[in-house]
This record gives sequence, C-alpha cells and structure tokens, in this order.
Amino acid sequence: MKTDIEIANSIALKKIEEVAKSIDLGRDELNHFGKYIAKVSCHLIDEKKVAKNNLILVTAITPTKAGIGKTTVSIGLSLGLQKLGKRAIVALREPSLGPCFGMKGGAAGGGYAQVLPMENINLHFTGDFHAITSSHNMITALLDNYLYQNRSKPETQLKEILWKRVLDVNDRSLRKIVSGLGGNANGITSETGFDITPASEIMAILCLSKDLEDLRRRIGEILLGYKFDGSIFTVKDLGVEGAITVLLKDAINPNLVQTTEHGAAFIHGGPFANIAHGCNSVIATKMALTYGEYVVTEAGFGADLGAEKFFNIKCRKSGLQPKLTVLVVTAQALKMHGGVGVEDIKKPNLEGFKMGFKNLDKHLKNLRGFGQNVVVAFNKYANDAEDEIQLLKAHCENQSVGFAVNNAFAQGGSGAIELAKVVVDAVENKPSKNLVFTYQDKEDTKTKIEKVASNIYGAQSIVFGDVAQKKLKLIEQMNLSHFPICIAKTQYSFSADAKAYGTTEGFEFRINDIVINRGAEFIVAIAGEIMRMPGLPKEPQAKLIDIVEGRVTGLS
Repeated sequence: MKTDIEIANSIALKKIEEVAKSIDLGRDELNHFGKYIAKVSCHLIDEKKVAKNNLILVTAITPTKAGIGKTTVSIGLSLGLQKLGKRAIVALREPSLGPCFGMKGGAAGGGYAQVLPMENINLHFTGDFHAITSSHNMITALLDNYLYQNRSKPETQLKEILWKRVLDVNDRSLRKIVSGLGGNANGITSETGFDITPASEIMAILCLSKDLEDLRRRIGEILLGYKFDGSIFTVKDLGVEGAITVLLKDAINPNLVQTTEHGAAFIHGGPFANIAHGCNSVIATKMALTYGEYVVTEAGFGADLGAEKFFNIKCRKSGLQPKLTVLVVTAQALKMHGGVGVEDIKKPNLEGFKMGFKNLDKHLKNLRGFGQNVVVAFNKYANDAEDEIQLLKAHCENQSVGFAVNNAFAQGGSGAIELAKVVVDAVENKPSKNLVFTYQDKEDTKTKIEKVASNIYGAQSIVFGDVAQKKLKLIEQMNLSHFPICIAKTQYSFSADAKAYGTTEGFEFRINDIVINRGAEFIVAIAGEIMRMPGLPKEPQAKLIDIVEGRVTGLS
C-alpha cells in the first residue's frame, strides 16, 4: 500500500470554493490561503443550528506507542456518513510541528482517510500556531521590558513570575534556562524556560473563546505573576491585551480544508490532552455544526484524558451536547493492555487480546457515567485476526454496546459504511442523554481533582505536594474555585505511571504542582513527571522528512 503522503499526492484536490459550496458556504465568506485552504469568519456561527444538528465525539481506549488511529477513524466516519447521503463534516485539531518532526511524522489522518492538503496542514498551515507562539512570547517580551524599565521602582517589581516562553518544537534543553545574561543592557537575569506551543494558555484561550471580544477579555485576565504585596499581576495590568488580540485576529477564525473524498473539514487549534484540554476550538466545532447535519470531532489520547476534558471543560463552557461517543480500539492496543509484549502484539493471541478488555470496559464505564451512549469502533489493521474481531464483537454485545469494524484506512469511505450505519442508528434511535459532569462548579478545586482521579482513573488516594497545597490556598483566595480542572498526566496509563498498562486500580495519585490558567478559566493540576516541553526520540521522524522533485516526503 502507498504511504500516507503518496496517497495524499495522488488525489486531485477540489478548489476550496467547491468544497465550501457543497455545504452551502458562500465563496464571499472565504479568506483564501491558496487554492485549497481558506479561513471562515467566526461570525457565521448559528447557535440554533448548532443545537439542532448531531455532534459525535470520537475518543479511544488508553493509547500505546503502537498507535490507535483516532483521527483516521474520525475522518473515515465522516466519509462513511457521506456515503450514506448525510451532510457530514469533521472538525479536528491542527498538528503540532514538535511531534511531526519527533515521533508521529504527521497528524492529518492516514491511508485513504486523511484531510488535505496534508503537507500544508502538518507544517505551517495558515500560521495559527505561529500566531499563538508570537502572541505568547510577545507578552513575555513586554513583561520583561516592563520590569527592566521600572527596575528602580520596587513597587512595580514582581516577587514571582509565572509566565515563560513557548516554541512549537520538541526541545528538552529549553525546559529550564537562564535569560538576560551578559550585563544590565541585556535585561534582568532570571531563571525561566519554554513550554511547547500547544501547552500555551493562549492556545487554550483561542480554543475556548466565543469570538474576538471574548478572546480579548480572556487575554487580559492571564496571570503573569505576583507582586511583593501578594496581589496579582495580569496582562491587563501591562495594558497590552489589545495588542495581543491584534496578533490573533486572523488565527481565531477556523480553517476549511477537504478530506480525501472532498468532504468539508474544519481544522483549528491544537492543545495536547496530556498537558492541556486536548480539543479543537469551540468555534470550529460550532462552525461545523452550523453547516453540517452530522459533525465528527475528536478529543486527544484516551477517554480518561481527552473525553473527560471534552465533557468537563469544553462542553461545560460552550453548552455543546454530543449525541454519541465512538470509542476506538485496536487489536494491538488491547493485547498490550492484556500483558502482551510490544514485540508480539501483531501476532495472534486470543488470551492477551481478551485480557485487554479490562481497559476497554473501564473506559466504557466512564463514558456511560457521563450519560453517553457508546459505539465501539474496531480500527482494522491488515494483520488482524477474524476470530479476535468476533470475540470483541461478542463482548460488546454482552455489554449492550454498538460495534462496527472500521476499514477506512485501506478503503476510505466505503470501509467506514458499517460504522456509519451503526452511528446513524444510535443517533436516531438512542442518542446520548444530557451530560452528567464528574463534578459541579461550586465544589472546591481539591474535591474536583479527587473526583476525577478516583472516579475516572481509579486512584485510591490522592496526595498533594507542598507546592500544590499552596496553590490550592491561592485559588481559594482568588475566588477561582468555580473553574473546571484539567489534569496533566501521562497518556499511556490511567495512573501517573506511563508503564502501568491495562487497568490500574487502588494506586496513589500525586499532584506535584498546580497552574492557574486565569484567562482560559481552568486549573491545571500536574501529576507525576509529565513534561510541558517534550524531548525528541533517539530516531526522530525529521530524519525521514525531505523534499524530492518539489514534493514533500517522509510525512505520515
């Protein structure tokens, strides 16, 4: 079979005006980025249509390094729904350059279920990530300049600076740095560091804002540090929230592209679910619901991370109500969670496969706890055994859960018709009930963290380190306890231990630090050794990426 980029290059793209016309979006509403990409103004969102049309969330069991293929399933499902005559649109996050040149090599789907032009989407796209990076670092520069210019005025100085820098590159050397070396002319010497751009609070703000005015308000509320008298210092105190909004005036509008079968796709925003809330923008989702009868969206990593944050943060704040959740599984992931070594997960192993059902069942229980009707999508690989598929199908029937095999990777929309039919039947005859949140707004932050850790992850005890305990007190003092919480932890386990595959129960869950995202309006609780700036693997994907005879190669 051809590589992803060979398949992408073999497809003759339609001009973006034709794609827009297919969903009744006028060409005058498009801000073109070449022939095949356009931005669409967020003022076109129609809340009545948003409430009327069908939102489907795609999530997954706990991922492994073998991959799950959630984006491929999301795109494939939209293709399958279109084969059934439904107006279906997929709404996804933008890929980050860090993972593209690190481990993943691309994040625009795979095989015959991709969003196109994939090389543009995987690289600089419309510049949204660069705008977020520039905005974040502009705040840093303006803050540093404010402190430098007022260094002789003790009352203007900060006792603690919280705001760092960001870069959309995996670079472990930048996690902790010292800036301002070389004398007074180079600024104030200070210890700082970098996060990756998807972890920026600006990214979260962009993805949760309603419109440009809401974006500006949230930027002004960003907490930059504390003064010596204990009071807070924000972007509004710097007086630059307007300037930062200007840098994001185009980035706030979602991007329209097409699938491998020329269906409409909105790609916008890109926070990671292990260190942020892991969902594409509210604006893109609502734009898709304005123009699509069925909208397929995804949340990052496993359901314990992405789906939990999709419900407890994104839906809570936006009013979105999914009609159905699709839970993606693969044979390889089930075997790995069933105790099979990574070197053997491609081999038949019914016992190991069956043992992996414990991980699946934990996610099913969690999703049902949110009031969701669930369909299990088996993402098929070429070497999957039929007896294993039938065993999983029987297990899902025993759990009263819909089941379908997805083969969109190899067959495009035709390979997702079975899944699309099961999804349509579920949406039309047994849609999800009203969302049930894990915690209530009025509960304190500590209780919210404990409820997620115990009810969603299965932790027996939740321990807060000294730094985290101090932050809990600050949250109370700042009257921010009503904010939802976003736990940053490893994606490879229910616990904070990346090597604890399967279903982990009765473990200790430790919160080491807490970050107050006052502009994004949620609290980030950092568990275990999670890094907000990833490193590169021993053999980064960058070694395979090249341009040959004018075409990009190595993206997958």
